[in-house]
Amino acid sequence: MPAQRTPDHPPSAGTRELSEAGRRSALLKAGALQNAILNSANFSIIATDEKGVIQIFNVGAEHMLGYRADEVIDQVSPSDLHDPMEVTARAVVLSTEQGTQIAPGFEALAFKASRGIEDIYELTYIRKDGSRFPAIVSITALRDDAAGLIGYLLIGTDNSARKLVEQQLNEAVAAAEKANLAKSDFLSSMSHELRTPLNAILGFAQLVESGTPALTPPQKRSIDQILKAGWYLLDLINEILDLALIESGKLSLSVEPVSLQEVLMECRSMVESQARQRSIGMAFPRLPAQSYVKADRTRLKQVLINLLFNAIKYNRPSGHVSVECAEPTPGTLRISVRDTGAGLTSEQVSQLFQPFNRLGQEGGKEEGTGIGLVVTQRLVALMGGEIGADSTQGVGSVFWVEMALASAPGLALEITAEPPRLEVADGAAMKTVLYVEDNPANLELVEQIIARRTNLRLLGAADASLGIEFARVYRPEVILMDINLPGMSGLDAMKVLRGDPDTAHIPIIALSANAVPRDIERGLEAGFFNYITKPIKVGQLMDAIDAALVISVQRIAGESPQDNT
Repeated sequence: MPAQRTPDHPPSAGTRELSEAGRRSALLKAGALQNAILNSANFSIIATDEKGVIQIFNVGAEHMLGYRADEVIDQVSPSDLHDPMEVTARAVVLSTEQGTQIAPGFEALAFKASRGIEDIYELTYIRKDGSRFPAIVSITALRDDAAGLIGYLLIGTDNSARKLVEQQLNEAVAAAEKANLAKSDFLSSMSHELRTPLNAILGFAQLVESGTPALTPPQKRSIDQILKAGWYLLDLINEILDLALIESGKLSLSVEPVSLQEVLMECRSMVESQARQRSIGMAFPRLPAQSYVKADRTRLKQVLINLLFNAIKYNRPSGHVSVECAEPTPGTLRISVRDTGAGLTSEQVSQLFQPFNRLGQEGGKEEGTGIGLVVTQRLVALMGGEIGADSTQGVGSVFWVEMALASAPGLALEITAEPPRLEVADGAAMKTVLYVEDNPANLELVEQIIARRTNLRLLGAADASLGIEFARVYRPEVILMDINLPGMSGLDAMKVLRGDPDTAHIPIIALSANAVPRDIERGLEAGFFNYITKPIKVGQLMDAIDAALVISVQRIAGESPQDNT
C-alpha cells in the first residue's frame, strides 16, 4: 500500500518571521556586505570609537582624502581632517543654540548624533596634500544593546560638483544683476543729462513764441513743431527715467492714507483742457470726503493721469471718458477709467503691459512710446495694488486700478481728552515750524497738532522747491520734511538747505511713512536731526520739535549745541 502523502501547508506567521530574521542575520554576518562597505569608492565611510578616534577608513575615504587607512586608524579623529576654522564655527553655533559650551573638535561634529539625532552637515575636507574640497557628511551614533554607545559612522560625499554649479549660477545671476543695474544707471544718468539741453530748447522756443515782433505764420508753425517735439521728448525721458528707477530698485515710495477725492480733483484739473481740445466729455464720481486708499500720493496721481490721458488720446471724436469707483471686495476700492474709443482685440489686451509695444499704433497719428502702461503697472504693484483692462471692439475700453482702502490719517495714539494748550508769557517770540508735505491730509493733521502750542506757528509747502524757498525767506526755527515728495525728494532738499549758509543751521526732522529700520538709519546718517515715522505719535513729534528748538536757539546764539542723538 503506497505511503500516504502529507498535504502541503503554508508556513505560519511565526515561522515566516523566523526565516526573515534568519536571512537578515545571515546578511549582516556575510563578508559580502562588509566588503561592499569597505571597498566602496564613491563614498568615504569612516567609523570611530566612542571617543571619536578613527577605527575604519574605507577605500572611498582613501581616494577622497589621500591617506592610507593605516595612517589614520587609531591615530586621528575625523575633525582633524576638516577645516579647523569651520569646526570651531560649528562649535560656536551649537553652543549658542544649546546654551552650553561645546568643544571645537569631534564633539562639535558628533553632538547631535550622540543625542540620537542623525545629523548631516557641510564642511570642508582637507586632503593629505593640503588641497581642499567641500563635502556633505552624514553622522550616526553606533550603539550596542549591552554596551550602549560604541562609536560613530560618518558617510561622506564630495560636494565639489554641486558647489561649482551653485557658484556658476550665482556668478551668472550677479552678472545679470550687474548688467541690469548698469543699464538702469546709464538710462537714469542719460535721462538727467538730456534734460539740461532740452530745458534750453523748450525755454527759448517759448520765449520766441511769445516775444515781439509777432511771428510770421511759417515761423509760428516751425516753433509749434519744435515745442511739440520737445514736450514729447520730455515725456519720453520721464518715462524712461521712471522705468530705470523701478528696475534698479531705487524708486522710493511712501505708502500712506491718501484722499482719493483730492487726487481725482487734481487729476481732473490737469486733463480737462486736453479733453476740451478734443471735444471729449468727462465725468468724475462724487466721493465721500473720507475716501482714502493706501498709496503714494504722487505716484497714484501719475497712474491716474496716465490712464486718463490715454482714454482721451485714443477716444473717438466727441467721445466720452468716465471715472467710476466701486468696492469689488471688502477693503478694496476699484477706480475705473472708461472710454468710448475703438476698443482692443483680446490679443491686444493680452499685450497691453509689454514694454515698447504700441499695439499696432506705431503708424498712427497719436505719438507714444509704449512705456507708459508698463511704468503704470509697476507703480501700482509697488503700491500693493492691481491693474487690469477690459475692452470691446467698437465700444471702448475700461482700465481699472484696485487699491486697498485706508482710514483717514490720524494719530497713532488715540487722544481721549483734548490736551491743554500751552500758554506762553506775553511778548514771547513766536517760533516758526515749516512742514514740507505734498499730502494735504497729513499737513492738516500736523497743523492741528501745532495749533495746540500758542508759541508755534506752522507754514506748509507742497513740494521741496517751495519748501526751500520758504526756508530761505522765513528762516523757520525747525523744518519737518517728508521724504517722498514730487520732483525733488526730501533727502535732496535737505542737502540743498545744508549747503546754503542761510539755512544750514536749521534742524530738519524727517516725517515719513518709510518706517523700515534701514530707511531710518539712512535718514539719520544723511543728516536729519530726527526721524519720525507715520502714523504720528503726538508726544514723540512734540518732543522732537522741542529738542530741535533748543538746538536752533543755541545755533543762532553761536553756542555749541549738545548732542541730540
